[in-house]
Amino acid sequence: MQILKIRITLFIVLIMAVSCQNQNQNMEVIEAPKAKRIPVKLEKHDDIRVDDYYWLNQRDDKEVIAYLEEENNFYNALTDHTKSFQKELFEEMKGRIKEDDSSLPYKLNGYWYITRYEIGKEYPIYSRKKENLEAAEEIMFNCNELAEGHEYFELRGVTVSPDNKLAAFGTDTVSRRQYHIQIKNLETGEIYPDKIDNTTGSAAWANDNKTLFYTKKDPVTLRSDKIYKHVLGNPSEKDELIFHEQDSTFNTFVYKSKSKKFIIIGSYSSVTSEFQILNANNPNGDFKLFSEREKGLEYSVYHFENNFYILTNRDKATNFKLMKVDEKNTSSENWEEFISHRPTILLEDIEIFKDYYVLTERDNGLSKLKVTKWDDSDSYHIPFDSETYVAYPYANPDFDTDNFRYVFNSMTSPYAIVDFNMDTKVKEIKKEQEVLGGKFKKENYRSERIWAEARDGAKVPVSLIYHKDTELNGSSPLLQYGYGSYGSTSDPYFSSVRLSLLDRGFIFAIAHVRGGEYLGRPWYEAGKLLHKKNTFTDFIDCSKFLIEKKYTSKEHLYAYGGSAGGLLMGAIVNMNPELYNGVIAAVPFVDVITTMLDNSIPLTTGEFDEWGDPNNKEHYDYMKSYSPYDNVVAQEYPNMLVTAGLHDSQVQYWEPAKWVAKLRALKTDKNKLYLYTNMDAGHGGASGRFKALKETAKEYSFLLDLEGKTGK
Repeated sequence: MQILKIRITLFIVLIMAVSCQNQNQNMEVIEAPKAKRIPVKLEKHDDIRVDDYYWLNQRDDKEVIAYLEEENNFYNALTDHTKSFQKELFEEMKGRIKEDDSSLPYKLNGYWYITRYEIGKEYPIYSRKKENLEAAEEIMFNCNELAEGHEYFELRGVTVSPDNKLAAFGTDTVSRRQYHIQIKNLETGEIYPDKIDNTTGSAAWANDNKTLFYTKKDPVTLRSDKIYKHVLGNPSEKDELIFHEQDSTFNTFVYKSKSKKFIIIGSYSSVTSEFQILNANNPNGDFKLFSEREKGLEYSVYHFENNFYILTNRDKATNFKLMKVDEKNTSSENWEEFISHRPTILLEDIEIFKDYYVLTERDNGLSKLKVTKWDDSDSYHIPFDSETYVAYPYANPDFDTDNFRYVFNSMTSPYAIVDFNMDTKVKEIKKEQEVLGGKFKKENYRSERIWAEARDGAKVPVSLIYHKDTELNGSSPLLQYGYGSYGSTSDPYFSSVRLSLLDRGFIFAIAHVRGGEYLGRPWYEAGKLLHKKNTFTDFIDCSKFLIEKKYTSKEHLYAYGGSAGGLLMGAIVNMNPELYNGVIAAVPFVDVITTMLDNSIPLTTGEFDEWGDPNNKEHYDYMKSYSPYDNVVAQEYPNMLVTAGLHDSQVQYWEPAKWVAKLRALKTDKNKLYLYTNMDAGHGGASGRFKALKETAKEYSFLLDLEGKTGK
């Protein structure tokens, strides 16, 4: 009997071995797509670059679409063994979300406004209640109904008229960030025939309840360049052009001041700002220049009583200061200093109330909220007790209150919305994020902030989180995230989705590299233009530090970045591919020179101050030295998952497509290389809260599969 059992066991093992061998052979039979090579010579400054895959930029070419679909089919075939695991991850992440959640109500002009979700629904419902929360609910927009028939849907810019009767709103059903503005009668439910195409989606009502100011985009470059005035009932084709931003390096926008007294037009480039103001009671009047445009002068304006407060970098205030000017004479020579510049503290924002103002500051990477009474009789910071937290103002639409509402969360603690009484200094938690499923306990996780030394001696902060049972001996997998562009700060926030990695032994790290503003404006300046390589070397030096300190090893280190962070991924795999077992590059900006030389592509001219202008030879040469697409060489690369969006207006789909094609042709390894293009979405990926989770499940399954962690 025992011999029979052994023979049966051996037979089963043999069958399984043959089955696995056949599966491996089938996988080997599936050949990776090979994009055809059509060399195109690109010449600039007597330098010739040969682009074999330039042809992929023809979005409407059937052959291009066929190639993208072939890449998708290849990805699907080779990851078929993870499909059930992806579903498991999706259900797990979805199971932590309170599906019938709602926002904390806020009151504005006599109404309480609420955004809520219903169980099983992808999109939010926007509603309001008159005067008190016990009043009948008025549904303003049910996005689930508006999204019917569309693979992608986004609602933005909901703006209610001063008399509370009308709402302007913008919708995008393509994911090109070209919104249609329409107007809804909130009393009757009628959506008026007024329809304005190719806008940013946002608008500002004048105080007459019938005049609307909005921003249009250039139809080719998608640059926000024109401000129009629409009068209710008039055809949009007859709308009056109010302002045209002629400088191709600038964008423009329009909004209404918190005081409701002014309609404000703003123009901005990466390093320069300009504003125009108009009394909201006089929509047919002429906008007045706030202060003449000055190259390198950045500022933003806040109106209160009879003054404007100006957050600005004037007079070499690198980390910004606050100035004040009478609303009747706003030119810069009349600005008076209100809060002086502090070299070590970045002044990020101001929230104004009748008796207090609140400053959002960043000191040594940490967000701080400073409350000050207008008469200077009291000034203090709201206390926080962590080194890996995020704190920022929430909705504070009214001046006439002693309550300041803010958001707080840390890498180990879900977000809380807090009402803080600035008079009594008593805080009340009004809403806490619920993490469902019964498994999450914040005490099971550890967070810390460490400092890696960059090759030039700079200290680069890294925020970490991991499960308390995860071993810190070099054997644990670690996902290192980075961005490092536009002065955008990657704060150490809580993520319930991320728990699916942490509970499977992953460490998650945010490298606060130069190019962001985590350590103030100089930290950003040190990672842009001709200093851009600091972003890449900082990330690599953080990786080496994490390995050296035995948080992980080369065999278990992974990197993730999207958009400009995808550029970071492209650079590090060219420079130090041996450090990473796997890399995810989401909608990556990798063809830097070709894109920045093409003025017809959205964002190009407006970003010369960020990346440089390749028409300038010095900038061209520097870009060429790091541009990921131009620096792909015959060497081994890590396992890689690259994603794209066919309708992406920020990073055109052909950048990742060309990059993957070139990597396939030149790389010398047999590691995984996948390109997955969402054929229905753009830069932000899938719309809807659950569809987005499915994309995350794909990414996580890629990492966990490499670690052999494809089950519970």
